[in-house]
Amino acid sequence: MSTQIPVSHMAFVHARVGRSAELGVRLSALIEPSRSAPGCLNFALQHSQCDPQLWLVSGFWMNQQTMTAYFSTPAMQIFAELVQDLVVNSLDFHTFKDVSVGQALSLPQAPVHKLAG
Repeated sequence: MSTQIPVSHMAFVHARVGRSAELGVRLSALIEPSRSAPGCLNFALQHSQCDPQLWLVSGFWMNQQTMTAYFSTPAMQIFAELVQDLVVNSLDFHTFKDVSVGQALSLPQAPVHKLAG
């Protein structure tokens, strides 16, 4: 019997200057349909406290299959529309999976980037 591994996605969406409010309204249309999608454990839209143009869209899913199925839904079309309508300046999209401590310790060491101090 295989164990289901929770997975997630995060999209950092940076609005063009003067378009942040519009971006927030359009992204907020994803919240309810996404939360009711099969396999969705949590779905959130957040607005940066430091950068008024930056939004974060995140979703947590029961497994890879449910997340992949969600990516094929019409709701995901909003990202293409935002790019086509020149609402976004940049879109940085990532997917993640849970790992055990042993798996994390066996991953290659990445260089540490110091941001401040």
